[in-house]
Amino acid sequence: MSEESTTPLKIVVLVKHVPDVQFDRHIDSGTLRLDRAESVLSELDEYAVEAAVSIVEANGGFAAGHEVIAATMGGKGSGNSVKKALQMGASYGLHLNDEALAGSDTVATSKALAALVEHVGNVDLVVTGMSSTDAETSVVPAQLAERLGFAQLTHALAVEFDAAQRELAIKRDHLDRTLTLTASLPAVLSVTDQANEPRYPNFKAIMAAKKKTVTELDLAAIGLDAAAVGAIGSNTEVIGAEARPARGAGTVINDSGQAGIALVDFLAEQKLI
Repeated sequence: MSEESTTPLKIVVLVKHVPDVQFDRHIDSGTLRLDRAESVLSELDEYAVEAAVSIVEANGGFAAGHEVIAATMGGKGSGNSVKKALQMGASYGLHLNDEALAGSDTVATSKALAALVEHVGNVDLVVTGMSSTDAETSVVPAQLAERLGFAQLTHALAVEFDAAQRELAIKRDHLDRTLTLTASLPAVLSVTDQANEPRYPNFKAIMAAKKKTVTELDLAAIGLDAAAVGAIGSNTEVIGAEARPARGAGTVINDSGQAGIALVDFLAEQKLI
């Protein structure tokens, strides 16, 4: 990365409040939506925050006028994911909080997030994780790039920023090879869990984050109609959900000299070979 940048960067890093993977997940029987009572910042989004902050630190730091804006959408608890991003070094936070957002699929979600980015204005770079740990679709970054008219650099294993050229270069695995892709700003960048090592906020960073602002916005504030998001604005619909059936007892094969044959027969019966 370049050591200094003559033009300040405005970076939006998108974070999501997701159910903690340490607990079982549950679908609300009434709404058919994921219960988000026990939620935390998506682990994969920590790599996005680290990537954004690292780009700033390698190019003059925040003293050079760069901004890293942590943004999220969702209910009241979603603001906690922004607070964690502030502890990791983001400048300030935005929380799009509107009841009409409930039930948004990826199409409606990307529509709302694109409107939020456009509301910020003059954004050079949008950074996301490779996917969220709840739905794991990995499609929102590409949808965002399309909606914003930004270049798209996704699933980055490594990121380099050329400040003089205002150009990003990433490494990305594709089948049996590693590709190097470049794009000029503005761009949407998604990073994998191989891209960096997210920092653990120390006490000083945690206390400093308490002084940073988190602004709440509703759909009207970003110029988006409620009918464009939520279940109404989504292209998909959940029509049913049921708990995963209990796992049955496994098949035990005792090796009496014929275990290999028995294993092959079992795999063939399960249509695995």
